[in-house]
Amino acid sequence: MKESDSRLFINRELSWLEFNQRVLDCAGDLEIPALERLKFLSITSSNLDEFFMVRVGSLHMLMKEDFSKTDASGLTTRQQYTLISYRVQKMIAQQHATFRNSILPELEENDIRFLAINECNDAQLKHCEYVFENEIFPVLSPVSLSNGRSFPLIANKTLYYLVRLKPETGRPQKSRFALLQIPSNLKRFITLPSKTGYHVILLEDVICYSMHAFFPQEEVLEKTLFRIARNADYTLQEDLAFDLIADMEEIVVARKRSDCVRLEIADTVSPGALNYCKRSLGVSPLAVYRQPAPLDFAAFMSLSTIRGHSRLNYEEWKPLHSPLVPLDKSVFSCVSAQDIVLYHPYESYDPMVRFLSEAADDPQVIAIKQTLYRTSGNSQIVAALKRAAENGKSVTVLVELKARFDEERNIDWARQLEDLGAQVIYGLRKLKVHAKICIIIRKEAQGIKRYMHFGTGNYNEKTAALYTDFSFFTADDILGHDASLFFNIITGYSRPQPYHKMDSAPLGLRNKFIELIEGEIGRKKDGEKAHIMIKCNALIDRKIIETLYRASRAGVKIDMNVRGMCCLRPGLRGVSESITIKSIVDRYLEHGRIYYFYHGGEEKVFLASADMMPRNLDRRIEHIVPVEDPACKKKVIRVLKTNLADTVNAWMLQSDGSYIRLKRPGGRKGIRSQEEIRRDFDAAVRNIRSSQALVFTPYRSPKHPV
Repeated sequence: MKESDSRLFINRELSWLEFNQRVLDCAGDLEIPALERLKFLSITSSNLDEFFMVRVGSLHMLMKEDFSKTDASGLTTRQQYTLISYRVQKMIAQQHATFRNSILPELEENDIRFLAINECNDAQLKHCEYVFENEIFPVLSPVSLSNGRSFPLIANKTLYYLVRLKPETGRPQKSRFALLQIPSNLKRFITLPSKTGYHVILLEDVICYSMHAFFPQEEVLEKTLFRIARNADYTLQEDLAFDLIADMEEIVVARKRSDCVRLEIADTVSPGALNYCKRSLGVSPLAVYRQPAPLDFAAFMSLSTIRGHSRLNYEEWKPLHSPLVPLDKSVFSCVSAQDIVLYHPYESYDPMVRFLSEAADDPQVIAIKQTLYRTSGNSQIVAALKRAAENGKSVTVLVELKARFDEERNIDWARQLEDLGAQVIYGLRKLKVHAKICIIIRKEAQGIKRYMHFGTGNYNEKTAALYTDFSFFTADDILGHDASLFFNIITGYSRPQPYHKMDSAPLGLRNKFIELIEGEIGRKKDGEKAHIMIKCNALIDRKIIETLYRASRAGVKIDMNVRGMCCLRPGLRGVSESITIKSIVDRYLEHGRIYYFYHGGEEKVFLASADMMPRNLDRRIEHIVPVEDPACKKKVIRVLKTNLADTVNAWMLQSDGSYIRLKRPGGRKGIRSQEEIRRDFDAAVRNIRSSQALVFTPYRSPKHPV
């Protein structure tokens, strides 16, 4: 087979669903604490929400346009849509079976109970009635759908009851319906009084029990819970955009009225009510997902941190404070002395926050330049940038307004920064700025000096505690020149110039990857050792996959840790026999990107913001930066090799697109990479601190200062 043969490629949508399946498998893993399993279950549900809103939304639009081309795997749009529906139906069934048969029994053993209304004792039932009368009934308002009235606007990812009432006298064939929205600002779980343990009841169960209160003197025949997902794959027509902020705000509004791409509905629904709902929402049979209660497991995330049940959660791993950036020293002095690589969340994100906070208040700092893609709600990063602008420093921030689902937050940050005098760039035409770069320019005794931070993850303190990502701090002059050139290109009309060390997309990053892979091919053909190791979130780009196939044919050893979507088929005879691909799903989301090439023994190591995807390489501004300092390089390689050695929470991709979880060696503990990395970093911190020379500092008399 040729490298371009469609049989050599896995469909990206089905590959993504396999990733979500691995997360779901963790929800059923009895060796994982029960509340952590509930968290994994919640993640699978929120993942599916976004998958339908974005990926299925895109397929939905292509089908409306009668798009007939096939993807790299040879599937048409309609074939993909059908296969997705079949696969998700199976996944939903497993979600409910996992909740019912695996998670609930262990929670109940620990006296955490989800009660149905008929399981409540008198005190609990009285509490439900009180909450309904005082907190629920005054908020909810039913909407009549009689006389052929169409559905009102149904909010995305919001629970509703479709209520069927007894027909009017004399019109026995005319169904009467009403809608009851359950606002998302009401707590989904109502805590019940109990002598021991933690007992809750679902909000919708209390509403269902008291439904008669909304329809006095009416007979309620049916109460069916449902929710929908709307297409969120709206793109800005940038050639026509005049006011980017106004146009992005229009897109946010448009999503609220976009087509319904999924209808989740209780499996107790009658055929008549289901048909009425489908007709009103305009959904096809493949978009309907009937399922038992409860709907929307994503909401269960809030229960995963119940107090008093720490044994049902992972052991707490507090982020380590790196001795390379001690709290009593300026970050600038530390970075000036040496390059520093930190790996979050094992190592604290605090140095990055301090980096900007110190810059905001340091009179020697004259300018800050930074990209912002996704930030946290109460961002210390943004607060530092605002303070820097208030202090009169030159602050240039590129705020990416097109970061999907973060548009409103980013528009707000952009306006606040601009009001304080910062120079704000609202992204680039036809490109998303996904690079994570910060430059701080400082006036020192020796002259102007640049301090840089390059990240593999967003400038977001919240996700920095949940995602594994690298921070690379350096004051390297050449990288400083490259970083300044990067900002000049994206903030002005500067024509692209060649970089000295770093590279960026879309200005040749794909070619950089291919060149590095082909370098290993050439060395292998010359009889030298050749080895490629990659850790990334997705491998989809067709040209890169074809080049990796050529490398495998040449005998290059290729080891990959691809967390999510992967369209390459490893282990095919004569095509990809030397390629192994693992995916790790554990307590932290694997997010850091590492690209390693043996390079004749010189070992080229790069950290990047980009995955090997067409969107990253063609439609986004990305960066890749070399790690050259021996200690930093050794640290990154150690992380990479530990990930690749995982035998506990790793799944191995098979040539047919399926994944097999690695079996732990018989009688041995096996390697859990995240635990191993945590242990290594803890030992490294202790070793560094113990090796630091002990200095005796006597107190001096005020009359005789040192």
